[in-house]
Amino acid sequence: QVRLVESGGGLVQAGGSLRLSCAASGRSFNINADMAWYRQAPGKQRELVANIGSGGSTNYVDSVKGRFTISISRENTKSTVYLQMNNLKPEDTAVYYCNARGRRSSGLGNFDSWGQGTQVTVSS
Repeated sequence: QVRLVESGGGLVQAGGSLRLSCAASGRSFNINADMAWYRQAPGKQRELVANIGSGGSTNYVDSVKGRFTISISRENTKSTVYLQMNNLKPEDTAVYYCNARGRRSSGLGNFDSWGQGTQVTVSS
């Protein structure tokens, strides 16, 4: 299985910063997995915020470009993906979810796993 554990959410004033972390591990986890952060605000659909591929390439939704940075640390059988969020705005308020997808470490099939989510609230 693949286990994703998120941390780092909280309440911050507009203009402030937070860093989210997501530790990925498990018997099926492959450190070359593509990792991503999504978010879901109340009454809205879940949206992709940023992702990072196995080769290190990154993509961001337009609304966070220049403010958020995704990075990853890969070691042995686990990875930790970070989302550094600067100059936060009230519209960034949402539950943030970590996602990992890729080939199982056994080579038999793929996985697409989600974390439990962490709340980020930005006050104006």
